[in-house]
Amino acid sequence: MTAADKPAADKPTVRAHFPQGSDRNIAPILVEVVRGQMVESRHRATVAIVDAEGHVVGAWGDIEQPIYGRSAIKPLLALPLVESGAADRFGLTTAEISLATASHNGEKRHTETVLAWLAKVGLTVDDLECGAHMPYDEPTAQAMWAHGERPTRAHNNCSGKHSGFLTTAVHLGEPTKNYIQYEHPVQQRLLGVLEQMSGCELGAVPRGIDGCGIPVIAIPLGNTALAMARLADPSGLPEKRAKAAGRILDAMMEDPFMVAGSDRFCTTVMHATGKKAAIKVGAEGVYCGALPELGLGICLKVEDGAGRAAEIVMGQVLKHLKVIDEAAEMKLRDVLTPTLKNWAGTPTGQIRPAADCPF
Repeated sequence: MTAADKPAADKPTVRAHFPQGSDRNIAPILVEVVRGQMVESRHRATVAIVDAEGHVVGAWGDIEQPIYGRSAIKPLLALPLVESGAADRFGLTTAEISLATASHNGEKRHTETVLAWLAKVGLTVDDLECGAHMPYDEPTAQAMWAHGERPTRAHNNCSGKHSGFLTTAVHLGEPTKNYIQYEHPVQQRLLGVLEQMSGCELGAVPRGIDGCGIPVIAIPLGNTALAMARLADPSGLPEKRAKAAGRILDAMMEDPFMVAGSDRFCTTVMHATGKKAAIKVGAEGVYCGALPELGLGICLKVEDGAGRAAEIVMGQVLKHLKVIDEAAEMKLRDVLTPTLKNWAGTPTGQIRPAADCPF
């Protein structure tokens, strides 16, 4: 990634600000949690905003630090599904392509879409290797408990991504067993995609296992933002990949419910911003975004892994870049600076950008 001294032409100018005498490699405090008349907690975060040529438009903290992108990079992991021809062969819908990028709630539309999708490919829920957990959506989970229903692998928040992996494997004549293993062609293909999109050699970097069982690969935070920028502005990519990138982002923005679901930050913000942003949450305080109109990619990581803080930082970045305009900000007020309540429903505090947040 080229850390240029100035942003490319026609890109928003964002300058990193650090208090005098501070270490630029230390993640700044960007979020604070207020209770009563006192700030009770603070969260540090690192942020990178990059364009498709590698110009660093904005940086706060050490953007060269390697991170696991977790679920925030699922739009990148969906590229082989589309560019291989698998999506067209099996007639995947916009909803299904959006679901391939999802960390979904396990609501009825999510699970029914997964099951119908697998049937198109000649597979069943038992072919998924992501494990089962109760839906994130509380009403759905409560209804299942009331009826004595147990979750299946379709309820796993990553079941759409896994359905995409299986679909690509079937299309290319690869084994569907053990598709989550690092050595499997599905995962080796994804490794290549991540190398090409991020501009990094990833064969010898740290790796681990994600919550859904697939490999996670360490990529510098700034290079992760670069990969997202190349989704947002795919003009420098090969034709097949460029078309796949556009199709994936369009699907996310056209059907954001499938990306997350009811009362989720991703879905709510994309509904409000239309075609301006495709954003994606990841575990451990990671959030990524692709901004097609600006040709920019965003990656941020909250140092302590707090998802509540990652949402606030992403919202603040989108406001700064004017992706969230005044009208959208009014609609999103309750998610940009959410009120905290106790179990009785009494307001007890607020999560908000830090008083000295530089953007």
